Amino acid sequence: MNAPLELQAALDDLLGDARLVAQALPGSDLRLWLLDPANMARAFSPAETRRILAEPPYWSFCWASGRALAGWLAERPAWVRGRRVLDFGAGSGIAAIAAARLGAAEVVACDLDPLALAACRANAALNGVELGYSTDFFAEADRFELILVADVLYDHANLPLLDAFLARGREALVADSRVRDFAHPRYRRLATLDACTWPDLAEPAEFRRVSLYHARRGA
Repeated sequence: MNAPLELQAALDDLLGDARLVAQALPGSDLRLWLLDPANMARAFSPAETRRILAEPPYWSFCWASGRALAGWLAERPAWVRGRRVLDFGAGSGIAAIAAARLGAAEVVACDLDPLALAACRANAALNGVELGYSTDFFAEADRFELILVADVLYDHANLPLLDAFLARGREALVADSRVRDFAHPRYRRLATLDACTWPDLAEPAEFRRVSLYHARRGA
């Protein structure tokens, strides 16, 4: 199976020998187009490192919080079944795809990066589900019953989004391993989960502990 041309070309520009491969996530039957783990076995040159930092290919990894959220939902499908769901900062689309497979009535993958949405489309096809797509969360109508969020609080400047999520959805589920103990009066922690980014970036143990928060509008 050949990798999507647009995505492979984008990786070629960053890392000449990089390959996207369709791979099953460990412990899951979900499959995604992700960076070949073999590419992680060598050191990156200074030039490659600069390119990666300037335009990181987030969509070519399945980040720990996204994996944790998808796994948590798989054990609790009632959270998404029959509901209208938006996956904010979708990246590879892991949370959106999980929600669609669990019977959500509608799932929209939302991301500013066109390559991320291209990855979501390719990954949705790989898993046999249909998604909607959006590049502008704030242009979406207030019609969603659940907003899914994973791995977007790495920058404290994003914390005001916690209120914005409840302006577009009745409820929000936020998974994060970077700002683990954020204080917000509308959010309560539901669980602490273990997961690692795939391909494995050998991140510190603290980034493999994912906190899951829930908020409900009006609560």
